[in-house]
Amino acid sequence: MRTPRRASVAALALVALLAGALTGTGAGAASAADPTVFTVRPSVNQVYVVDATPGAQLELLDGASAVVATGTVDSAGSLAWRELDAGAYTVRTAGDPASATPVTVADFDDAPPPQSFYDGQTLTKGFNYITTRDGTTLSANVVLPSGNGPFPTVVEYSGYDPSNPANTTFSQLYTNLGFAYVGVNIRGTGCSGGSFLNFEPIQSLDGYDAIETIAAQPWAAHHEAGMVGISYPGISQLYVARTQPPHLSAITPLSVIDDTYRGTLYPGGILNTGFAVPWAAQRQADAAPYGEGWEQPRVDKGDTVCADNQALRLQNPDPLALIRDNPFYDQRYYEPLNQSHFAPKIDVPVFLAGAWQDEQTGGHFPAILDDFSSSPHLFATMTNGSHTESLSLGVFGRYADFLDLYVGHRVPGNAKSFVAPILANALTGVNGQSLPPGPTYDGMSYEQAKKSYESAKPIRILFEEGAAQGAPSGAPLPRYEKSFSSWPIPSATPRSWFLSPHGALRSDKPAHGPGKAKPRSYRADPAALPATDYTGSSSGIWKAHPAYDWRQIPAGKGLGWVSKPLRRTVVAIGTGSVDLWVRTPARDTDLEVTLSEVRPNGTEVYVQSGWLRTSHRKLDRAASTPISPVHTDLEADAAPLPTGRFTKVRVELFPFAQAFRAGSRLRITVDAPGGARPLWAFDTIAHGERVRIAADRRHPSKLVLPLVKGVAVPKKAPACASLRSQPCRTFAG
Repeated sequence: MRTPRRASVAALALVALLAGALTGTGAGAASAADPTVFTVRPSVNQVYVVDATPGAQLELLDGASAVVATGTVDSAGSLAWRELDAGAYTVRTAGDPASATPVTVADFDDAPPPQSFYDGQTLTKGFNYITTRDGTTLSANVVLPSGNGPFPTVVEYSGYDPSNPANTTFSQLYTNLGFAYVGVNIRGTGCSGGSFLNFEPIQSLDGYDAIETIAAQPWAAHHEAGMVGISYPGISQLYVARTQPPHLSAITPLSVIDDTYRGTLYPGGILNTGFAVPWAAQRQADAAPYGEGWEQPRVDKGDTVCADNQALRLQNPDPLALIRDNPFYDQRYYEPLNQSHFAPKIDVPVFLAGAWQDEQTGGHFPAILDDFSSSPHLFATMTNGSHTESLSLGVFGRYADFLDLYVGHRVPGNAKSFVAPILANALTGVNGQSLPPGPTYDGMSYEQAKKSYESAKPIRILFEEGAAQGAPSGAPLPRYEKSFSSWPIPSATPRSWFLSPHGALRSDKPAHGPGKAKPRSYRADPAALPATDYTGSSSGIWKAHPAYDWRQIPAGKGLGWVSKPLRRTVVAIGTGSVDLWVRTPARDTDLEVTLSEVRPNGTEVYVQSGWLRTSHRKLDRAASTPISPVHTDLEADAAPLPTGRFTKVRVELFPFAQAFRAGSRLRITVDAPGGARPLWAFDTIAHGERVRIAADRRHPSKLVLPLVKGVAVPKKAPACASLRSQPCRTFAG
């Protein structure tokens, strides 16, 4: 059992928070309409006001009695101030010292409450509320497996509806694996109190308090809890684990992101309006009063806590305004949302999985893997596929074993063999499949099983998911795999293919200068293709054969380069770089680059894409490598393209793993963003400008890929339509 890392105690702030809310009472008789009557709740870098008169003007004063903020009480009688420094504050009706209420605001880095705070809370089977350090209550639903406890316990924590008792999907999954399951709603969502903003710091501390309260329960084995969840509740695990709850045993973040700005929201500096913006808008809608839909029936049945917890919802900041107001990497706003930057603080075992072509979170997540420097054990599995691939049959066995070993502290059991096929069928519609052969622990002690698990190389790459031998086409199973000691793959070697003036990718550098090698050009027309290559339901894309509409770029609207047939099979694993010498009279343009494989039979298979707004081309040279251009994305570094001359820009291909067999050809295309991915569409500035790309001795544009030796690749290529999340089309050169 580990102990808290922080020894400093901000005693005044902690006492004020644990003591609860304070009520301001002005002179004279109070009434419901009296603007001097309100309740003040101090929090962590925040202050909440409730029970105030709608329309009343309130002031926030610092310790020196200077007004630092003002606000108007909303129609629910509430007001919130955020991003406050720790210290003493006073809230009062504007200009009325007699109504003043002093409070003490705590800081994110203050010491947590004493253990007695968590030991004093009781959670029973069914619906509960967890009290956090600032007095906010979080709705939590406890589901216990059959048998006698205590039980190894897992926690799902998000702004979806994990605490909704009617949401049984994941509770059944984990209880059938023998774990107690606790679903907790983030503050400001569901029946949880407080105000909501995506991934704001206080949610991390709430997660700490939730873990410690749950671990203190008599039914929680070892008085520990692990965390589970895919996507939103996967990402939330990273935020909670960075606070180092002493009784957090392990985390299992699935289908996550590494950097909110660069990985999903503004890839290449271009706003992702196809997924990221709608996702943020939906979370805002869900966090409105009674926004998820299951809260009102609870209130109607007498849940007064849930009713009271809706009070601050009108104080939720507008995430869309924050997104559009921060098109560059504003460190004040985006550093707290950069998961790679706080991953070094995570000091528990980590099991992470995801897919390169993830249509939601995007597939850039592997960039976080080498940042888990404090974790005693990191295990990562990566594959081609969709957003739910992290729960596929090829992943699930190792995932369940990890939970047994690091959360259950027990020898892995066989329940996974029954659970995984049911889950796979529910997600993909493919029935009758089983877990592939994996490690067995029969006859081992716990220590022997744990040693065996840890003896395997921790970075596991699954290839050609959907084309497993003996399985139906599109089944969530890999055809083969390879494991490595770390990420990026240590043995990966950059190899360059140079663009030629005539549309070829060549191994040798251009021989001719600009005078003989005429640049090629295209019109940057985002309307030339559909915004995305898939328009079906979000769950339909997880099925075996989604109806993709991946089209060739119309003539004149983009450019392509293709290599000669490969003499031998090569395997690329990691990010790629497309280095282009670009000129356009528009002074700025948006680029989308796409890598594909052209097979001898004339079919073309999608591999991966990357994006760049050319004004964001400034590199972080310390972080960049030949296969991974990293841009600063700072407003101070943004610059238009020079007039009348070519400028080098480097576009990162998101991570991938692909075998290009002998006889196949490599192809890259360049055009305006759109048409290459499902769900991801872009707020592009491209508007028909002529974009020229040079490929000569002075301007050696090139494709750079990380080639890895030692991967045993089946000789025969799979049917391209079988590969999960890798669309196939007829090649047109």
